[in-house]
Amino acid sequence: MTSIFAFRTRSPDRDEDTDRARFERLARALDQLASEVEAEKAGIRSRYEAVSANAAFLVEAMDNDAATSRRAAEMDQLTEALKNCLRRIEVLGRQTEFVSGLRHSVDMFAAEGGKAVGEVAT
Repeated sequence: MTSIFAFRTRSPDRDEDTDRARFERLARALDQLASEVEAEKAGIRSRYEAVSANAAFLVEAMDNDAATSRRAAEMDQLTEALKNCLRRIEVLGRQTEFVSGLRHSVDMFAAEGGKAVGEVAT
């Protein structure tokens, strides 16, 4: 029969190392997500600028009566593309805020030693 006194726990140092590594992986994953969102936002901003420039040239052509009805339809498409870009940029902004909040929470939790509410840090 095994004695209950033979049961041994892991060392607190090993537990701390495991916890630290876990939170570092989580922080890196959140940083990667933030980078992906920012890259997408930059790409959409570039697209928005290009579409805006095309729309400006088209408006100028329409003002000079050089635009046909086909050009009017093209202007509608450009307008819709600009609206879509702005909507997506807004969504990505909310995602950035959300991921940033998660990252802050992870940092705070890890700084507190990863202890549960009411648990005393040693």
